[in-house]
Amino acid sequence: MARRISLREFQEYLSRRLSGVAQGDRAASLLGIQAGQSRWLLDLSESGEIIPLPTLTTVPLTKPAFAGLVNIRGNLHAVTDFPAFIGEEPTPPHSPAARLLLVGAKHGNNVALLVSRLLGLKNPADFEAAPASGPAAAWNAATLLDPEGNTWHRLDLKALLLDPNFMNIVA
Repeated sequence: MARRISLREFQEYLSRRLSGVAQGDRAASLLGIQAGQSRWLLDLSESGEIIPLPTLTTVPLTKPAFAGLVNIRGNLHAVTDFPAFIGEEPTPPHSPAARLLLVGAKHGNNVALLVSRLLGLKNPADFEAAPASGPAAAWNAATLLDPEGNTWHRLDLKALLLDPNFMNIVA
């Protein structure tokens, strides 16, 4: 069984890894997340802050994938349930493994992705390209395989934030 660590230890570990990436250490520059049953990778430098799931304020007349709004240190963030957005089952509201990724700050948006769980830091060298299974959204940058044969998708956050289907929350 994997050793459990506190959120503080995990954040300190991520901080050390981020500083390593900033100094040119690219060995583990991908963050693995789970959205429903699918696995996704995003650039660690693009991932933003990771926080436990706070209480969300729902907004009426919005798409089912729009989970609501959350106040993080005085700033409102629009929260999209990423599993629901990609067509998977929505994240349960009180899931202990669920996390918010504050992904839009680097791009000038207060946007957060609700994900099912974090899967940790991943080394890009551990993945190989998988054959394309058909057309994919522009923000689904690549399909990859890990050494165990699991399928992963590469998330392009900038393309996701530019996608009109992602930004339009009106039902």
